[in-house]
Amino acid sequence: MHNCIKLFEEQLQQTTLLEWLAVILGVAEVLLARVNNIWLYPTGIAGTLIGIYLLLIAGLYAESALNVYYLVMSIYGWIFWLSKNGKQEVKISWSNKREWAITLIIVFAGWLVLYVLLKKFTTSNVPFWDSFASATAWAGMWLLARRKIENWIWLNISNLVAIPLLCYKKLPMLALLTLFLFVIAFWGYFEWRAIYCKEKRQPL
Repeated sequence: MHNCIKLFEEQLQQTTLLEWLAVILGVAEVLLARVNNIWLYPTGIAGTLIGIYLLLIAGLYAESALNVYYLVMSIYGWIFWLSKNGKQEVKISWSNKREWAITLIIVFAGWLVLYVLLKKFTTSNVPFWDSFASATAWAGMWLLARRKIENWIWLNISNLVAIPLLCYKKLPMLALLTLFLFVIAFWGYFEWRAIYCKEKRQPL
């Protein structure tokens, strides 16, 4: 326990201003998503761009590539949250059967592809769980872009796997950040459901 606290303190002292900015923007993005505010996307795009730069500098090319996906999904989500004529916003809703099918394809196909890539072309010692955390996050981001309530469920499945992974990789600061995001996503689910029920005038 003492070693974990010491490691966290050391990591905190070594954190650059650019890294702090990326973390702050990441937290702001989730908070904005929780209250159903479209500004989550420009905030997330800015944070993701910084993250891509930092990961490239650190030589974490696979993680950087995943962030490029998040960047694309953020741009897609920003556009999708507005109607085609740019006037009417997309309402919060539950996924239909087709969207559930696409979500499961993203999860399992993404999991398989990432696992094979990590296993064959990297030195990762946790390819199974690392690929699963990424695939479920992909699904959650796609659902968030389409304003589907289930996005919070998939994002938190990813968070639950990522927290022990980050601890195992001796990244306690990122693990604590992910724990914070887990709590926000937990409440985000109930707030989005309440908004949906209010708009539809249905009981919770």
